[in-house]
Amino acid sequence: MTRFIDVPAMSRLVQEIGVAPFIGALADAIREDFVRWPDFDKSARISSHSDIGVIELMPVSNASRYAFKYVNGHPANTARGLYTVMAFGVLADVDTGYPVLLSELTLATALRTAATSLMAARALARPDARRMALIGNGAQSEFQALAFHCHLGIEELAVYDTDARATDKLVRNLAAFPSLKVRRADSVAQAVRGADIVTTVTADKANATILTPEMIEPGMHINAVGGDCPGKTELHADVLRRARVFVEFEPQTRIEGEIQQLPQSFPVVDLWRVLAGTTAGRESAGQVTVFDSVGFALEDYTTLRYVHAQAERRGLGVEVELVPRADDPKDLFRHTRAAGARALMRRVA
Repeated sequence: MTRFIDVPAMSRLVQEIGVAPFIGALADAIREDFVRWPDFDKSARISSHSDIGVIELMPVSNASRYAFKYVNGHPANTARGLYTVMAFGVLADVDTGYPVLLSELTLATALRTAATSLMAARALARPDARRMALIGNGAQSEFQALAFHCHLGIEELAVYDTDARATDKLVRNLAAFPSLKVRRADSVAQAVRGADIVTTVTADKANATILTPEMIEPGMHINAVGGDCPGKTELHADVLRRARVFVEFEPQTRIEGEIQQLPQSFPVVDLWRVLAGTTAGRESAGQVTVFDSVGFALEDYTTLRYVHAQAERRGLGVEVELVPRADDPKDLFRHTRAAGARALMRRVA
């Protein structure tokens, strides 16, 4: 049997654990798996692009578990009353191939993206960082804000979005956390002025220039989250040229990340090597660091692993027969007879 976690079950799981504790625990778990980076069979995600969006499949595995995530990115969806990003995922046993978990990952992806941002910032941002600018106030924004406030000591948040309603929503939701000072800015430049950390999480599928060189101050850590597919960026190329840039899986980031603007020879640093202690992260207090975050399958693997363990512990979700019962593993056809008999009984009734 396969444990199935739908949106109500995931919502209950997050409520029982708490949003901030969930993000913190997940950041620790993702770090544990990143440190074991060589143990995983990795590849760039498989993408199907259209003019208005992308659908992706993200696989990864180690000796015991295989995982994949199905995810989309359609920025125009909000005009149709749909989410920009939706996802689900599977965690399977490598020895048998049997799926042990089928889970929603739309809510969970927002949590894991914030957890990954937190993990990177712990390694790369200045320890005295207290002020963050959050550019893009959509579906991901509250998770990013809480990750940095509750686990990294961010006390003041300057927020900006071209859609004032998105900022209204963010300010309203963060009012439940009075220890975080939230300030609305009139522009990107105003928001980032004096910031220790800048998080960009915009949605448009375009080569945008959200951050330009004159906005960047010494010692900033830039958490570039929104650029995650070919033709979609947020940073001016000169911002990257003047910074130390860190990536998740370089072959994927070269195609999808901010560094798609630059030649293949442009040097980047593998984040996992920093976490494992084999490569330096930030080299000085005045250095500008960029986490070119595109989202990698290992983060979803960890999320599925964490959700599976927590759901089992709390008895959440339901067991579903995703794979036929194997009373006789060589007789699959019997399931057609059973289904046919049940259908006949329903017609007779």
